[in-house]
Amino acid sequence: MQPHLSTTPFGRRTLTLAHVASQTAANSRSPDKAVHKWNVFRAICTAKARIGVSERALAVLDALLSFHPETALTGENLIVFPSNAQLALRAHGMAPATLRRHLAALVDAGVIVRRDSPNGKRYARKGRGGDIELAFGFDLGPIVARAEEFEAWAEEVRAEERALKLVRERITICRRDLAKMIATGLEEGVATQHRGQGPASWAEIHAHFRRLVGQIPRNATRAELEPIAEEMSLLAEEVLNLLEMHNNNTNMSANESHFERHKQSSNTESLTDLEPRFQESRGGNSEPQVPTQANPTSIGGLELAVSPERLTDPRPVRSLGGDLAGAGRSSLGQAYPLGMVLDACPDIVDYARNGVANWRDFLATASVVRSMLGVSPSAWDAAQAVLGEIPAAIVVAAILQRGAEINSAGGYLRSLTARAKTQEFSIGPMLMALIGSRKREKKRA
Repeated sequence: MQPHLSTTPFGRRTLTLAHVASQTAANSRSPDKAVHKWNVFRAICTAKARIGVSERALAVLDALLSFHPETALTGENLIVFPSNAQLALRAHGMAPATLRRHLAALVDAGVIVRRDSPNGKRYARKGRGGDIELAFGFDLGPIVARAEEFEAWAEEVRAEERALKLVRERITICRRDLAKMIATGLEEGVATQHRGQGPASWAEIHAHFRRLVGQIPRNATRAELEPIAEEMSLLAEEVLNLLEMHNNNTNMSANESHFERHKQSSNTESLTDLEPRFQESRGGNSEPQVPTQANPTSIGGLELAVSPERLTDPRPVRSLGGDLAGAGRSSLGQAYPLGMVLDACPDIVDYARNGVANWRDFLATASVVRSMLGVSPSAWDAAQAVLGEIPAAIVVAAILQRGAEINSAGGYLRSLTARAKTQEFSIGPMLMALIGSRKREKKRA
């Protein structure tokens, strides 16, 4: 008598048209067709989102494939019949209820087909020669029948991942180029307009750049990133043209000796501006200078002018809520490691010409960022007079890091300066709040 394979599932499970289609595809495959089961399994793993199965369901499929003795799937004997206990063991100890749920997901996705016995048990009936004549369990036939479909889906997913990686790399390069070119334009005083055409100022270019960066979603698709990458590329080309045009005009209007003197003068002014001159800048209001060896506020060879009475003042400062102005006992002149500051405010490194290796580099970069954020010279001088040169630079780096949340950088700096006069502002909690915020963002990502 010819055996009859079941078409409907046992028990309360229902039959759907999708199940019928999967069985039809499995039955219509060529008997001579053979596929490498692990190659197809890797394709299914790559295209799991297109197929509609989860990682746990793939673990169950891996266990099912391991019960087929041959590496190649071919012929008619493609039914495996492990018990739930054996299957759960090979699926890394999966719970019975979870195992049944993922088996149903594989059936619904058309990856396997149920061949249930009259009583719902899985077993095989063997003939007199020991060969399996009839088996009840899970049919792996759809994997053979749909192997080309799974491979095509996997290739599409790989192509999409490659395209997404390329557009992300393009955005990263454009961000780096724009940040450093804008910083160079500000430092060298490059004109942004020629014959009345072009951006009004470098602040406008920087605002456009930050607006593009703010449009990048946390988990973006290629379709979302490609327009941003294209606009960033156009902006980078425009900024590069401004720098090249300035270079050409300089070379045409200056001879060699004049150009050399210009470079020497530029470097001398840059180094002079970076030298710490706290006592001179503050005039008669400065506190007596404490020797470097005994001064706990010395950072990288630069001394912060802080009153000795303020260092030993035990009065706590008042909390300012959830903004950048933190609360704590540490004074404004307390030393903070440069690594801690860069960990809290990593965006400032993008504006450094040759990286930030010491406090001198940090101060030079903060001066560039201050102009880019639109902080007026008067607000900057007031902040340095009250906070000190290094603390004021740290505050500017923090404002840059939280730029999307601050409408007016100059106004915010003036507000913090006013709070510092009444001892309501401390830098330490501000840095810790930024570090904690970045850690939470990484954890959510």
